[in-house]
Amino acid sequence: MFTDEMQFNRAGVNNTHNSHVWGDEDPHATVESNFQQRFSVNVWCAVLDDQLIGPFILEGRLTGETYLRFLQEELPQLLEDVPLDKRNRMYFQHDGAPPHSSRGLTNFLNYRFPGRWIGRCGPHHWPARSPDLRPLDYCVCGWMKELV
Repeated sequence: MFTDEMQFNRAGVNNTHNSHVWGDEDPHATVESNFQQRFSVNVWCAVLDDQLIGPFILEGRLTGETYLRFLQEELPQLLEDVPLDKRNRMYFQHDGAPPHSSRGLTNFLNYRFPGRWIGRCGPHHWPARSPDLRPLDYCVCGWMKELV
């Protein structure tokens, strides 16, 4: 199950964590970014095989505690339509965002998805220097940003 969050706010500025600068000359290039601004909303989505799971709105600032609460309380309801045998075999994937690596969160993922999750501090690490692109980045994120 590939997961991702997208951040939107009233000004229409969204999180550009998937924007990359590649260059031969200047390794210190910067990109202006606006993270978790006031009145922001985070939208979580996932893709599992041919199913879109979500979207689910995570209001306010995305923190490790907020994300853990979502995984414990909301994700099981979102997965109700997924067959039990598929849920028991699936791998959970998220990126290396700071809220995804709190100790409580990694403990929960180790319990809920033992040996079957991909991310920072997990049994399967997010690849170093990864461009951080997932299936959601190619279709769902762009579609949602156009709607907003």
